Amino acid sequence: MRPAIIRSLSTGVNQSGVRDYNERLLLTLLQRNGPTAGSDLARMANLSPQTVSIILREMEAEGLLSRGTPVKGKVGKPSVPMGLAEGGVLSFGCKVGRRSAVLLLADFRGTVRHEMQLTYKYPMPEAILDFLRTGITDILSRCTPAEQSRICGIGIGLPFELWKWNELVGAPAAEFSSWQDVDFVGALADFTDLPVSIVNDATAGCQAEHIYGRGKEFRDYAYFFVGAFIGGGVVLNHSVYQGHQGNAGALGSLRSVGPHGESQQLIDTASIHLLEARLAEFGLDPQALWDQPQDWSKMARFVDPWIGQTAQELAKASLSVCAVIDFEAIIIDGAFPNSVKHSLVERTRRYLSHQDMRGLIAPQVEAGMVGGNARAIGAATSPLFDRYFMNGSMRLKA
Repeated sequence: MRPAIIRSLSTGVNQSGVRDYNERLLLTLLQRNGPTAGSDLARMANLSPQTVSIILREMEAEGLLSRGTPVKGKVGKPSVPMGLAEGGVLSFGCKVGRRSAVLLLADFRGTVRHEMQLTYKYPMPEAILDFLRTGITDILSRCTPAEQSRICGIGIGLPFELWKWNELVGAPAAEFSSWQDVDFVGALADFTDLPVSIVNDATAGCQAEHIYGRGKEFRDYAYFFVGAFIGGGVVLNHSVYQGHQGNAGALGSLRSVGPHGESQQLIDTASIHLLEARLAEFGLDPQALWDQPQDWSKMARFVDPWIGQTAQELAKASLSVCAVIDFEAIIIDGAFPNSVKHSLVERTRRYLSHQDMRGLIAPQVEAGMVGGNARAIGAATSPLFDRYFMNGSMRLKA
C-alpha cells in the first residue's frame, strides 16, 4: 500500500516572530512525505511560497536540509525537491529492557550511526547508568566535532513502573525497588549537558514505527511490540497518543485467561519470557534468543507452538482494543527474527478471522518494519520532537 500523503496536519503562520513553528511544520511535512518541492510544501502548510522559500534556504544553510535532483515539468523551470539532510540532526536513544539495554546514536532520518548493547539477568540502576556513562563517552569519541555539535539530546525508553516487575524478571524485590528513586535527568547531568527525555519503552517503539515504518499508511492503529514482555502503543489521527501520564497504550496489561481459567494479563500469555522458560525446562540456554544476529531456527520445535499461542492471544487482544477504538490496523513487531514476525502476523490474521466479531469491524493486521531496535530508535525520536518535529496533531510539546 502506498503511504498516504499527509496534507492536513495543520496550517502554518506567515507573521514574523513565529519562524520556529513554521520550521517545525515544514520539517515534519518533509519527514512524513519525503523530499518535496517548495511549491508543494507551501500548499500543504498553507504558507506563501516566499515564506517557504526563505525558510528552506535558511535550513539548507544550517545543514538541516539537502537538495534533490531537479524534476522537469511540462512548463517552467524544473522543481527542486528538498529533503532532510543525512546527519542533519543526531540524537541518542537508549532502551532499558528486562534482558538487555541498547544505546545508539541515530540521525533524524532514522539511520543508526553507532550502537552498543548490554545484556544481563535483570536490569539494575547502577549498571544501566554506568552503561550510559561509558557508552555515551565511547560513541562521542567516534564522532567528529561537527557531528557532536548536531546531537540534540538523549531519549530513554524504559518500562512503566519497572520496579513492579521483579517477579517476572527474577529480581529480589528489595533490590529491584531501587528503581523508584532513579533520576535519569540528574544522574546524566553529572557527565553531559544534553537534555534528557523519558518515554515508555513500548510507546517509544510505536514512535519509531510511526515515523520510520508503517505509520505513514494508517490514521488510527494499535501497535504491539513483543519483547521479553509484550507492550504497545496507540496512534490516533496520525499522532502517537501517550496519555496524561505517558502510559496510554499499555496493551500488555490487557486481561487474558491462564491455562486453568485464572485471570492474567497479556504480558503473562504472549511474551518471549514464556519461550525462555520453556527452553530452560529442557536444559537449553535462553540466551540464544537474544544473540545477535538472531537465528531461532535451531529452536523451531519450541518456537512454533509459542507462535501459535501468541497469535491466539494477539487476535483476542486486537478485538478488545478495536471494541474501544475503531482502529483501521493492528501493527505487530518484536525482538525476534523477521521470519518469526511474519509467521506470527499471518497466524494472528488467521485466528482473528475465526473470532466472534459481531458489532466490530475487523482491522488489518500488518507486520512492523523497524524491528528489534524499535524501542531504542523510538527513544531517540523524543529529543527530535522536543526541538524539531511535531506530532501529527501539530501541537508543540511543552
